[in-house]
Amino acid sequence: MHYSRISLLLALCATVAIGGCARDGGPQPLLGTLEWDRIAVPAEVSEPITQILVNEGDSVQAGQLLLTLDPRRTQAQVDAAQADVQRLTAALDELRHGARIETIDASRAALARAQTTAANARIARDRAADIRKRGLNSQADLDNANTALRQADADAAAAKANLAQLLNGTRPEDLAQGEAALAQARAQAAQSAITLDRLSVHAPRAGRVDALPFRLGDRPPAGASVVSLLVGDAPYAQVFVPESQRASVQQGVRFSVHVDGVAQAFTATLKRIRSEASFTPYYALSGDDANRLTYRADLFLDGDAARKLPAGVPCQATRLAAQ
Repeated sequence: MHYSRISLLLALCATVAIGGCARDGGPQPLLGTLEWDRIAVPAEVSEPITQILVNEGDSVQAGQLLLTLDPRRTQAQVDAAQADVQRLTAALDELRHGARIETIDASRAALARAQTTAANARIARDRAADIRKRGLNSQADLDNANTALRQADADAAAAKANLAQLLNGTRPEDLAQGEAALAQARAQAAQSAITLDRLSVHAPRAGRVDALPFRLGDRPPAGASVVSLLVGDAPYAQVFVPESQRASVQQGVRFSVHVDGVAQAFTATLKRIRSEASFTPYYALSGDDANRLTYRADLFLDGDAARKLPAGVPCQATRLAAQ
């Protein structure tokens, strides 16, 4: 009986306390973390890091050299691609200019030689046929003579066709194929040159070096981030707006932001808020709010002092009373 009275008394006290908080307090602070816009600069290819010219925390300008990767393998690929361009350029010029007069003369001589050989083979075949009629040789001798004649006629026909090809010049289809092959080689050379250039990693825009995941001599995988930059004029508070407050929170609303570990409060303006709801993140769970949907919002902080704040620090945002 005694324990039941104590439990009832505690429950009544808790109810009164919760009711008082609901009456006296306004909307709960919006919880979140301080964030910067980030840029991840990837490794174009998997090569060892040969130089690191910045440290974490350094401010960098757009285009500044940050680190370099070993260029030797890619340089060899560039050289091979350029040599292929030269080879195909010469081949295309040859197709366009046609055969040289010396080549045509050599082809005419080859045709004359083949025709002479065919004429001799025909005489030999006729002689073998006459002898066969008189029964002075075998049928095999006549068959061999016929085979030699057919082969000689075929060689003469091939020589004649080769000379005609040289005299008629290059077909348009052959020129088109040569031009396409050269264009492909030039594109490959350009791609290799771009890859070589990107082995020298430059800052895509001004910012601050947040992380250097790899060290000198490391060989990062292709596509892995080798430098992480924090960019933008100032950080922003990434907070989560409960569904119950979403209708009253619009772009342009002003907030007071308290950053953990910093005594000064910052004013901020809501610039972005998601239209799609998500579940409350673990660090913003509070009572019944744990079951509610929230909307991610970005509050951009005012003042030069905010530019020195790091990313990832917890913060709380309270809507200014004037609004």
